Amino acid sequence: MTTLHKNLILFIVAFVLLLTSCSKDDDNNTALTNYTNIENELSKMGFQGYAIVTKNGNDLVRQGFGEANKTTAKPQGFNLAYRIGSVSKTITAAALVQLKRDDLISSFNQTLNEFDAEFPNGDQITISQLLSHQSGIPDYLFVVENAYEQGETFDEVDVYDVIIELILENGLNFTPGTSKQYSNSNYLIAALLVQELSQMSYHEYVQQKICIPLEMENTYKGTNVINVNTHAEGYSNGAINSTYSMALAFGAGDFSSTPEDMETWVNAVSTNWFTEAEKNEIFVHDVPSGFVDFGLGWFTTQEEDTTMFWHGGDINGYWSMIGFIPEFNAKIVLLSNQQDNTGEQRNTIIEQLLKNEFN
Repeated sequence: MTTLHKNLILFIVAFVLLLTSCSKDDDNNTALTNYTNIENELSKMGFQGYAIVTKNGNDLVRQGFGEANKTTAKPQGFNLAYRIGSVSKTITAAALVQLKRDDLISSFNQTLNEFDAEFPNGDQITISQLLSHQSGIPDYLFVVENAYEQGETFDEVDVYDVIIELILENGLNFTPGTSKQYSNSNYLIAALLVQELSQMSYHEYVQQKICIPLEMENTYKGTNVINVNTHAEGYSNGAINSTYSMALAFGAGDFSSTPEDMETWVNAVSTNWFTEAEKNEIFVHDVPSGFVDFGLGWFTTQEEDTTMFWHGGDINGYWSMIGFIPEFNAKIVLLSNQQDNTGEQRNTIIEQLLKNEFN
């Protein structure tokens, strides 16, 4: 079974290495020197899914590639649902921002012990450190997925208990605030915090505070087994691979959405859904060229003078990425129903965009 984050970590490492080892005048990089346009590049690399890339208000690509269902020959669709995996984290982070707006938290610097006095090392870990992967909390996903494969069942509270046990047994991976390490545990805890403080289910809070106001009618908690009438079938190495226990991905990767809704979300985030003060807390700036850094629910990639804010996701049968580039008023939505075990497609697409379209 694939994990929500393994490919994303591999991608970040690969992407940093790639950008620090290539330059625009590297004549040996045939992928760059032979570049024509993003639509052709997606076709050449065998991208399967729906892609939207805009620049200064104009479409560079807005179309489906391949089939959403090979059995029925259903085409990819602007209004078709796809699992978005860890792109869900952008929504969870926004829900925490909304908690602050609703005066249910006073600051992102509040520590976890204020909400659960028994949480180990909770007096050292802030909400901000959760959302920016600076908490040092170990990732639960490998442990829980392995146990699930052995027949155990979990809900989000069970997973929370597993996280606590991991800390009690092995401690934190590092002192909070001293390093950064991607961990799904951070976002499951954040989603439980939304649930506890709002006195609503996490998904209902997201619907009421984010999806309904933005008319994102097709963004919702994913189901263990997809509805093939409304959802793209997921594939891995040509075989159907669409089943996943959504309880394992609570808050960290359990949403399904459509290209239309994800474009709405990117447009909202890049314009006025966040205030300027909120943007200063959420998005990391001053990242060295060729590197990636974590913000609160969003990564920042810097390539010379071009800044891209984005998040990617991987889950059984699917990969995804959304992002925006302020310098070019650019929006990016990539939802694929073909699992990419190495992150190579996402890596290549971002490289092509930053090196050729947005430079």
